[in-house]
Amino acid sequence: MNRPRLFLVTPPAFDTATLADQLKQAFAGGDIACVMIYMPDASTKDIQAAADVLVPIIQDGSAAALVYGDTQAAGRSGADGVHVDKSPEDVKLAVESFQPDRVVGTGGTKTKHDAMELAETGVDYLFFGKLDLTEKETAHDKTLSGANWWAELFETPCVALAGNTLDTLAEVAATGADFVALKDAVWHSEDIAKTISDANTVLEAHPFPEVD
Repeated sequence: MNRPRLFLVTPPAFDTATLADQLKQAFAGGDIACVMIYMPDASTKDIQAAADVLVPIIQDGSAAALVYGDTQAAGRSGADGVHVDKSPEDVKLAVESFQPDRVVGTGGTKTKHDAMELAETGVDYLFFGKLDLTEKETAHDKTLSGANWWAELFETPCVALAGNTLDTLAEVAATGADFVALKDAVWHSEDIAKTISDANTVLEAHPFPEVD
């Protein structure tokens, strides 16, 4: 698929049964590349309990299931990978433990130098955008500039976090990011399947340039 794909991020706190139903609605709406189970304040036990329910649903939707910040829960739940952004050392350990069979992603970089250093660990993607910030209607300027810079110069795929409405998708897709991440725009929607369908329609209008 020669255009950006959707990368969903769960709310930081949720009722697992409710989110499971929302995920099924999301997959009914069309293509989703992956879903990050984002529970930054939860224990390994609680993350694994949620992942045990959600990972099969995500995988049944032909998407990659990623667990944020907890390699134990990711491994035990059968998730497809883990997102680690606490320290370069943690990222390196995850790469050594999970690859090549599973995905390792990272983000949260503050400088271009940090981003390049993390990419050198061999991660599968770099995430631009702060997961712990309150979302605005549009993507943050640093997210857009970071993704645009990265996509133009580097081969490691990147993810760019959009705002909390679909109006933000076109400007994020225009950065050349491989994946566009959505959080609140999906889970706060009254019609999740339509939101995913509409998002894919926008992304289809932003094909990657053909490489000779």
